[in-house]
Amino acid sequence: MRTIGLSGAEWLAVLRIGLGLWWLESWRHKNKKDWFERGTGIGWAVGVAAKHRWAFVRGGFDAVVTPRPKAMAYVVVYAELALGLGLTLGFLTPIALIGAMVLNLLYFLLMIHDWAEQGQNSMMVLISMVGLFGMSWQTWSLDEAWGLFL
Repeated sequence: MRTIGLSGAEWLAVLRIGLGLWWLESWRHKNKKDWFERGTGIGWAVGVAAKHRWAFVRGGFDAVVTPRPKAMAYVVVYAELALGLGLTLGFLTPIALIGAMVLNLLYFLLMIHDWAEQGQNSMMVLISMVGLFGMSWQTWSLDEAWGLFL
């Protein structure tokens, strides 16, 4: 494979690190006090889910998220932090990439009516897939340094 500037494995690492930084920014810009004390993030999502065009999304959200808003706020916020750190540092990278795909697919389904969200989440899923199948943890990662997932 011919590339410009870096090797193919290094470009995959750049992609993985960029995705990790995207998740870290998603975590960083959340107002944690509002999310944890006032439930603003989950409250907003409850409103979106209540008007969702697909019954299975409404039902799933009502069954899993609505009864436990405080716990789900912590799950969402700390999942984004864990994904960001795991991908940026290359720690437990395959697990982080699969987790990123799952979370982005959930966000994609919830926000199916919003074109901007569809674009962001579909691109993040694509990057996660390329990172996973390209084994992006082989370069510039803690996984590589510690001999994990070789």
